Amino acid sequence: MTETTSPSVTAESAASAAELAAEFAAASASVAAAPLRVAVVIGSNREGRFGPVVAEWLLARVRERTDLAVDVVDLADADLPTSLSFSPSDAVSAELAKVTPKLAAADAFVVLTPEYNHSYPASLKSLIDWHGAEWQAKPVAFVSYGGLSGGLRAVEHLRPVLAELHAVTIRDTVSFHNAGALFDDAGNHRDPASADAAAKTLLDQLTWWAWALRSAKEVRPYGS
Repeated sequence: MTETTSPSVTAESAASAAELAAEFAAASASVAAAPLRVAVVIGSNREGRFGPVVAEWLLARVRERTDLAVDVVDLADADLPTSLSFSPSDAVSAELAKVTPKLAAADAFVVLTPEYNHSYPASLKSLIDWHGAEWQAKPVAFVSYGGLSGGLRAVEHLRPVLAELHAVTIRDTVSFHNAGALFDDAGNHRDPASADAAAKTLLDQLTWWAWALRSAKEVRPYGS
């Protein structure tokens, strides 16, 4: 026996799809004018770190874009313990207050990470683990730096961790191999053309996902 779909069911499905499309279009129009908030996370707090050089290079390119508004989350400025608690002390709450509002307000993230022993810094893992909903249904892009690998092994370890928190990681990355030799003493990239092109691709993809997810959440909260 062949099952058939009744005309009324088909019409109801079409109407429902049309209503959802109309809601999404309206939501998209309402959020399109507002710049996307991007939190740039400087993941290393190591003594003598190279991260601020790469961060300034990245931030200059983010700030060129009129569709993005940037917040900086520098983990050297927040002392987050590795011992998690559902009832953090006043001291820990004060440290969380330096970073949590910026994560919560963000539509998207760029995580800047070095590579330590084939993975990413403990400071970055602590930031991730202290938060949950702040990451959900938001895109995350990666800028990495290091020696021969350019920090890419750290990025590959971050992807499944952030997927567990329902974040969407961007496929393309920017990576700096033997990073110390690529920048001059003033922090300028010695041969910026390819790095600038990679940064544009990364930010274009991040912006697309951030806009799409923000619009979708206006129509239907994530998980509903």
